[in-house]
Parts: sequence; structure tokens; C-alpha cells
Amino acid sequence: MTVHPPHDTRFITIEGAHQNNLKHLSLKIPKHQLTVFTGVSGSGKSSLVFGTLAAESQRLINETYPAFVQGFMPQLPRPEVDVLRGLTTAIVVDQERIGGNPRSTVGTATDATALLRILFSRLAEPAIGGPNAYSFNVATVHAQGARTVEKAGAKKEVVKFHRAGGMCPRCEGLGRTTHLDLAELYDDNLTLEDDLFTVPGFNHGGWNARLYRESGLYPADVPIKDFTEQQLTDFLYKEPTRMKIAGINMTYEGLVPRIQKSILAKDKEDMQKANRAFADRAVTFVQCPECGGTRLNQAALSSKIKGKNIAQLTAMQVSDLAEWLRQLNAPQLTPLVASLQETLDSFVQIGLGYISLDRPAATLSGGEAQRAKMIRHLGSALTDVTYIFDEPSIGLHPHDLAKMNELLLSLRDKGNTVLVVEHKPETIAIADHVVDLGPGAGNGGGEITFEGTFEQLKTSDTLTGRHLAYRAELKTGVRKPTGHYPIRSASQNNLQTVDVDVPLGVLTVVTGVAGSGKSSLIHGNLVGAEIDGAEVVAIDQAPIRGSRRSNPATYTGLMDPIRKAFAKANGVKPALFSSNSEGACPDCKGTGTIDVEAGVMAKVSLPCETCQGKRFNEDVLQYRLGELNISEVLQLPAEQALEFFSAAETKVPAAAKILARMNEVGLGYMTLGQQLSTLSGGERQRLKLVTHMNDQDGVFVLDEPTVGLHLADVEQLLTLLDRLVDSGKTVVVIEHHQAVMAHADHIIDLGPGAGSEGGRVVFTGSPAELVAQGETLTGQHLAQYVGA
Repeated sequence: MTVHPPHDTRFITIEGAHQNNLKHLSLKIPKHQLTVFTGVSGSGKSSLVFGTLAAESQRLINETYPAFVQGFMPQLPRPEVDVLRGLTTAIVVDQERIGGNPRSTVGTATDATALLRILFSRLAEPAIGGPNAYSFNVATVHAQGARTVEKAGAKKEVVKFHRAGGMCPRCEGLGRTTHLDLAELYDDNLTLEDDLFTVPGFNHGGWNARLYRESGLYPADVPIKDFTEQQLTDFLYKEPTRMKIAGINMTYEGLVPRIQKSILAKDKEDMQKANRAFADRAVTFVQCPECGGTRLNQAALSSKIKGKNIAQLTAMQVSDLAEWLRQLNAPQLTPLVASLQETLDSFVQIGLGYISLDRPAATLSGGEAQRAKMIRHLGSALTDVTYIFDEPSIGLHPHDLAKMNELLLSLRDKGNTVLVVEHKPETIAIADHVVDLGPGAGNGGGEITFEGTFEQLKTSDTLTGRHLAYRAELKTGVRKPTGHYPIRSASQNNLQTVDVDVPLGVLTVVTGVAGSGKSSLIHGNLVGAEIDGAEVVAIDQAPIRGSRRSNPATYTGLMDPIRKAFAKANGVKPALFSSNSEGACPDCKGTGTIDVEAGVMAKVSLPCETCQGKRFNEDVLQYRLGELNISEVLQLPAEQALEFFSAAETKVPAAAKILARMNEVGLGYMTLGQQLSTLSGGERQRLKLVTHMNDQDGVFVLDEPTVGLHLADVEQLLTLLDRLVDSGKTVVVIEHHQAVMAHADHIIDLGPGAGSEGGRVVFTGSPAELVAQGETLTGQHLAQYVGA
């Protein structure tokens, strides 16, 4: 019998981790302590914490379920690691969006609204039914019919069915209705025999257009403008009807409801690019006139507790709702009220007391979404759990960081292991244990450069240690604006009729505590505006839409000059070097993986055996540019690719120009063929910036560009922002990082607090003037940062 040495249960033990760029790392992570992982972007932090620890914990948990249940769960491959011991259940609290459902709100995502609905079903007057009667996700249903039970003396009996739901029948629980501009759907001067539709997917030769052309409900050879009233009604609004069209039994439906169901039912953020462009030009979203935007039917709105209906309560700022609940006297529902009170107090504790429960979940920033996910864990009775956080400081003003640090420590003090990927010194400072990865990014990283305490890190000769004391200097000589863009009477969300002038031709930083109204001011009034003939462009961290084949090379336009260079060097067509076209592997269709069905088990994605994950067919891989084939080029990090396409033998100036911009924004470690879906929010934002850096003029709005940036990379970002402004662009940055504030030409500070206590401009001027004034929270923290 083999005798294994006893395992030290005080640690999570990792041996030989080689996921992505990790170089066979081995380390012991102390349990029941707070460990922070640091290192430059791309050094391997996420590969170690998320790709190895969290992935293996989730995989092992999934394997405890029966095979049938596993068939409904995502299949997770085993991480590339030799040994993992001492794992506990891992709960990942990341920055991903909460829900893509247009009915998903902050309250539904955190279960606070579910508790409120139960409260109303017990206390509200008049009583209208159970919790579903107050739910905008549930429609009211009536039914009546005959029922026969097959037994002795069977007889038919009339059965009536009624389910009370809270959904507004007009907007179906969305709170808004759509008004379609018919002129954007078709040209009414044309006939159905012409190519009259201007709707995506309604091309003349397709089934959508043929359905209307051959329905027989109206003449196909008469212009739409000459239709009778009945013919136009049938064409636009007819209810779904089964009929034979072109010899096939089909369901005919009027054009307007068909478009609403097939295109407009999705949240605009989740639409395909063509559908989103169509919605922008053809659709006006207006507040539902029947429910007033509350999403609820009249019965739900008529039922009240202490004079307020559930819509009024969910529209309140959470901190105010918590106070309202404290005044509620309901001894018969003490456990329910206590549970709801705890949830609402957690919102306030975590710094989200300024938002309302009816706020659409999709509108939360990455930092807000992460903190919202924390709420369900703060009061959890579970212990000995591993909590994993991805930059929890995102979206937090320096004033709010101390509160977040207290929450992380409270989770640790309950007997849990807390792992945090972080760049902010204020959060690194509270760690019991620090693991620094590096020394560089991509192939230059993947090693442990330091392990120990924060005090030891400060004196270590690592990139992180050397930059912990870094402070950007307060800018004294600021640029003079070339003009101003006036914002007047701004009142979106919590803004209190704000008037402010945004200077042009300089670097403006918009600051303020979380929830003070920064995004409402800039995204609600500046983004999308046209200044001097150019549209204001928002460069955000939202997911980049594309296929499984999309990568940085295709997104930035880098792939075009690369294909042409390969084609010219080998005397063949450029299309051969596209994984979307002729050159794709015939088996995996250019994805590099094959999905294998395994009976009741979940499907497994395996590297394609034909191309070995290289995505191109064998013939294409024989063609070379210099020493490399197309697959090998796509495996190069941007930094090495720049050297390759700048070399005399393989010189491609157009490719080198784009790669130089990727290196400028700090993405030199990113491989050209990396799937876009694997990028972090900060990486997505910097990649989007690459595509706009060549624009001649314009106004750029960047939302927290320091997200995901190491302290050493912040200096590079400041240089980049200066270069953008010096090239004639206006740059507006929404930011909490004091280094960016100190480097600004102009600061617009909002506050003084969050939610109803914010929404006002409390300062405008230079960073030096803000520090000298010292009256606002931002000014005080900036003064402390620069040592003034």
C-alpha cells in the first residue's frame, strides 16, 4: 500500500501550475487569511487565481452531481496543474454584467425585490394575491374549460383557473414601449414585388419578405401607400394566423409585431450589430403610458403598505428604503422583515445605498455589479469558503476604499479564505500575505517574484515593490482650452439641474464618490453629442461582440495587412489566410476546437485533431512570411509581433503601425489570436482605444482607464493621454485614481455625497486649485496623495 505524506491542511497547495503563461509555479496559500495577488497586466494573476484555483474548485463540485444533472451544466476542463491540495468551495465575485434580461433589476438580481413581494402579499391592502401578483415577470392568466376525470361515475365539470400576476399587459413588464418609424421599415412608394424592406433579415429573396409578398392578403403589385385601410392593417398589425403560403403551412403575422418579437425583444446591448443600428434609427423607446414605467399592472399598483405601493418603494434610494422598513411594525412577519432589512443594510454597508432596486441590472458598472454580488455573501452562515475577488476597488473613490477593505476583512474573520487580485496599494496594504507575479507580462511573466507581507513587499526589488511609493506630481502648468461644450440643466438620475462647461482641447478628469452622478453627467449629456462635426466617442469596458473566431488582430484591423502580406509573399489569395473563409480548417470551421457530445454529460470542447487547434487547413500552414506561418504569427504577443513586422525581411508598415498603438496602450503582452471573450474589462477598453487612436480629431470619453493597470503601467497611461491631447483631441476621463487627477488640466468634481446627497458640481478648476481649496472629499484625498 502506498503511504502518502500527511497534507498540511493550513494551506492550499499548488504544484506545477502551467495554465496559460504560468511557468510550473508551486506555492502554498495560507487558509483563513487575506491573500492579495499583484503583478503587471498579463503576468499570470488571473491564470493562477481564476484559471487554476477557481476553475478546479468548480470542476470538482460539478463532478459530485449525478451524470444526468451534469448534462445541464457547463463542462469545465481540468486546469493545467500537476497537484492541487487543500481546496475549499470557491465563490468568485467578478465584474461581469448581472443578467442580460431586460426585466432584470438590481432588486431581482439580489433577491431584495423577491422579499419585498412576499411582504406585500402578507400586509398590503387591498390584498390581491400571492407574491406573483406583485411581479412584473408574471402575467395574469385566466382560463375556463371542461374537465373529465376518468373514474367510476365520471362526469364533466367546468373548471376555472386564475393566476394573478403583476405584469403590465401593455409593455409586458419592460416599463417602456417601442414606437416604430414606419418610414424606416419600408419604402411605401414601392410594391412588395420590389426590394422595399429596410429591416435586417428582410432581404428580397429571403423567407421574411416572401411571407408578405405571397400571403394573398393584399396585392403584391400595388405600392404600399395605395393599400386600403384594411390591407394596411393586415400588412402591419394582423394577429398571428396559420395559413398556406407558397404551398407551405406557415404562421402569418403583421410586420410590426413580427419585428418587435424577432428583433426588439432583446435588450439593445445584447442585439447584433445590424439589429442595434436598426433599432437606433427606427425605434423610439418611450415610457409605457399605462404603467408609467413601473412595469406593473393597475392591480399591483393599487395595493399599498403605509400609503406606498411596491413600485414606489423599489424606486426609492436603498438607504431611504432601509429607513422606511425600520419604521414598519409587523411583528407577525419578524423573520421576513429582518431578512429584508439585513439585505438593504448590506447595500448601504457595501457603498451601494445610493441606487434603487428598480434600476436595470445591465446599467450597473463593473465595480457596482461586483459589489452587488457581494451582498448575498455578507450575511452568509457559510464558513471555510474561498472567496475570490477581481479588483474590488474598481469604481470606488479613495473615500470609499476603507469601507471595502473592512468588508474583505470581515469575510476573512468569519473563518474564510479571501483571495484578491488587486493593483491599488490601499487594498494591498491590508493583506496578510502578498503574492507578486512577473517579472513582466505574457511570456515574460508567469513566475512568482515575491511572497510575504506588505511591509516586506515595499522593500523588495520587484516592479510592484519599487512602484508602491510612486506618486504622480501635481500638474502646475496646465493647457488652455480651445473652447467649451456647455451642459445645461442636466437632471438625469440624481443630477440636480447641473450647469457646467466641459473644456475642449485639454485633459479633463471627472471625479466624485461612487454614485455622485459622474456617469449620468458625461454619458447622459456629452457622449453621442456632435462637437465641431465629430461625434463624441465613449471608449468603455463593455464586452466586444464577435464570433468565436474574433481576436485582437481581426478587431483592430490588423488582420487585413497581415493577410495581404502573406498573399503577396506566396502568390496566393488573401482569403486563404482567414479563419472565416477559404483557409479555415474544414473540420472545426476555423475555431480551433471541436464540441463533442457525450450522452447525458455536457458537451466537451476539445482541440481539433485535424489542425491541432491552429484553425487553418494544412495547405495554408505551408505558406510562410519569413520563418512563420499564419498560425504562428497569431500566437505572437503584440510586442514580438511589432519586432517581426518591423524587420527588413518581413516588414509590413500598416501592421507595425497598429501594433505600435497596442504597445502604447499597454497591451504588448496580448497575443494577436487571443479570443476576445477572454479579455478583461480594462483590456477591452484599451483595445477599443487602439481602433480610435488614428482618428484625426474628436472627443474621447474614457471610463476608468486605470482598471486592470499595474502601478507601473499608470505612468504609461498618463503619457498616452498626453499624446492624445497633444494630437488635437479632447479627452474626458471619469476616474478615481489620484495619479490621473493630479495629471489633469481641468477637474470637474461632483458630490458632495452619493445618490440624493450628490448630483451637484462641487468644484471646477485645476488640480492645484482643488488641493489648495481642500474642501471636497476628492480635494482632501488628492492632497494626501501628493503630500501637500
